[in-house]
Amino acid sequence: MLSAQETDGNFPPPKNPKEVIATRAKTNIKVDGQLNEQAWQQAIPISDFFKIEPRQGGAYTYKTEVRILFDDKNLYIGAFCADSLGRKGIRVQDLRRDFNWGENDIFGVQLDPQNLKQYAVSFQTTPYGNQRDLQNFNDQSTDNDWNALWTVRTSRTDEGYYAEFAIPFKSLRYDASESGEETAWGITFTRLARRNYEQTVFPAIPQSFSPYRMTYAAQLKGLELPNPSANVRVEPYALYQYENENNDGAKSSVGDFKLGGDVKWAVNPNTVVDLTFNTDFAQADVDRAVNNLERFNIFFPERRQFFLENSGIWSGSNQFAIRPFFSRKIGLAGDFNAEPAPIDVGVRFTQRDEKQTLAGLYIHQAETDISQAGNFGVLRYTRNYGNENNIGVMFTHRLDESSDDLALGKQNNSTFTVDGLFRPSSIWTVNYLASVSSNYEQDELGLSARVFAGRSANKSYWGWVTEYIDSKYDPAMGFISQSNVIKHNPGGYWIVRPKKLNWIRRWDPGFFVNYYHDADNPGNFQQASIYFFPIYVFFTDGSFVEYAVTPTWQNINFDFAPLGIDIAEGDYFYVRHNVNFRTDQSKKWSLSGSYDWGEFYNGKQEKVEAGARLAPSPYFAVNFDYEFIKLRNLGEQSEDLDTHLTTVGARFALNPRIQLSSFYQHNTFDDQGRWNVRFSWEYQPLSFVYLVFNSNNIDTTDRVYKQDQTIAKVTFLKQF
Repeated sequence: MLSAQETDGNFPPPKNPKEVIATRAKTNIKVDGQLNEQAWQQAIPISDFFKIEPRQGGAYTYKTEVRILFDDKNLYIGAFCADSLGRKGIRVQDLRRDFNWGENDIFGVQLDPQNLKQYAVSFQTTPYGNQRDLQNFNDQSTDNDWNALWTVRTSRTDEGYYAEFAIPFKSLRYDASESGEETAWGITFTRLARRNYEQTVFPAIPQSFSPYRMTYAAQLKGLELPNPSANVRVEPYALYQYENENNDGAKSSVGDFKLGGDVKWAVNPNTVVDLTFNTDFAQADVDRAVNNLERFNIFFPERRQFFLENSGIWSGSNQFAIRPFFSRKIGLAGDFNAEPAPIDVGVRFTQRDEKQTLAGLYIHQAETDISQAGNFGVLRYTRNYGNENNIGVMFTHRLDESSDDLALGKQNNSTFTVDGLFRPSSIWTVNYLASVSSNYEQDELGLSARVFAGRSANKSYWGWVTEYIDSKYDPAMGFISQSNVIKHNPGGYWIVRPKKLNWIRRWDPGFFVNYYHDADNPGNFQQASIYFFPIYVFFTDGSFVEYAVTPTWQNINFDFAPLGIDIAEGDYFYVRHNVNFRTDQSKKWSLSGSYDWGEFYNGKQEKVEAGARLAPSPYFAVNFDYEFIKLRNLGEQSEDLDTHLTTVGARFALNPRIQLSSFYQHNTFDDQGRWNVRFSWEYQPLSFVYLVFNSNNIDTTDRVYKQDQTIAKVTFLKQF
């Protein structure tokens, strides 16, 4: 048992972890969400959960009981999640796969089959049976788009809901047990009862961490595992794409049929080889438009499945400012927001055990009308030491091939990076990174570095980040927020949980300082700001409100034109205010919005963002988002500008496997409108039929451009 002090604050991982026992099922288990087979009654129940939200420790309202079975093929998890309101108490926003945490009732299981302590796979569901699966590295970096082959079904009753998982052993990576040695896996459970935002976990984990912190995991014993085999997963696809284009009156249309696919070969429990050929990403989510008023590059996250899987291996020290390897540079002609370029072939190798990780990636990108063919290679090695520490090295190389038809600059570029994570205690984390780039065509070496130290406890968070990027650092396969910069970012916040105000889950007042100066000339100041947020309140129902004030100092000594308005070189000081709110996002209707106002360089700026969502049932939802930017007396010419960015979307579902989603977005800044409509049918686990329609339309006095794209794609997955 935990002491009163431990249940109120942070506590270290247990020296002797709890043990849970899996029971062999002697009859067939039908995965239907009922848990009515006799084997479930014979399994040992697990019910001593630990409350971490909205207050840590003590009694909780929503009881959960879990049982574990196995047979020769599958690990089965059966859970009953009690709720006094039964069906009426359920909160589920939609039925899509990889749903958002925090908006739904959720039950999930986390597994560490190799007892690495630094890695977890998580399988989660809602009372309606939609799936969320992910990989987590060191309770820091999460691959939400990792997909495994598994099944879950649920049923809803007047007393709560049941969830029944079947996770094939061949979908997991585990080591063969030595003769006579008992199998033991790390395991945790988590449940979020969204109506009162009550989160419970098994075993006990401090609320400042997530259920993915596997140093706190219980030990799952009693399994009689099949020998891990070299299983193969094959996923071919067939695609037809038809495209119409009108570019200032020049019309064209083209149809294209493609075959391709992926192969995954688990050579052994520690080693996986992935092959991809004629790779296609037609079903990937489309990026939304962004109006950028800052001096920094915008980071658009990766959305393509092949690159998302195991992406935590390449992520370095879990940040976005310095990415020596950023997979969005692959498969695109030009920069990372340019036109798609075909990928001919690719191979990925991953070998991971409790001591180390070795990974490699090679991709060949085909030539297009605007870009040469390219070769992309990455090699990564990470060594684990202690309980949660690691150190790694990474080498990237990009080589563009010569082209007689294209007179473009050639990329012949490498980076070498050292990075690591160090946890001197459970609440302290240190990340570090140092990277050198070599541009062989210009014979230049560049340097970047980053160090972070942070203390995350139940009652406060404090941290410091320093980043260095010189003007010659050029990762041709990576991303940087800005070149020639040193950034310092100290700050933190208190976490106050008022004992007598139960309607407030937490109040986090605090501040962060951002200070930038040149890397090549450290005495040259660039920018500084203090983000001070005295009101930052999460309510027990999940709603939120914030007020922040940000005094800002700017030194503009370069060509800078946010939204096309030229800002004169010179020094500026201005203060901005922000109010931000959202209502309970788990209800059938919800609102969100913010109002940002104040001075902006030599003028003024107002920015309004508003959002609304109506989800009368998990089968149907519509959403509306609006952004208005008002600039007055700004820049060298004291210009005025109004922009409106409007997005309307809808989602329909017959069940978690048949769904239709769409959105329309219009941006008055460039008079661009875009449609995306996507139908998906998962006709068997991880095998899909997709129908996709995309449309981009620009209509200005200078240009008329319209592109319509219709795609039909069928994928088939077979695991041997």
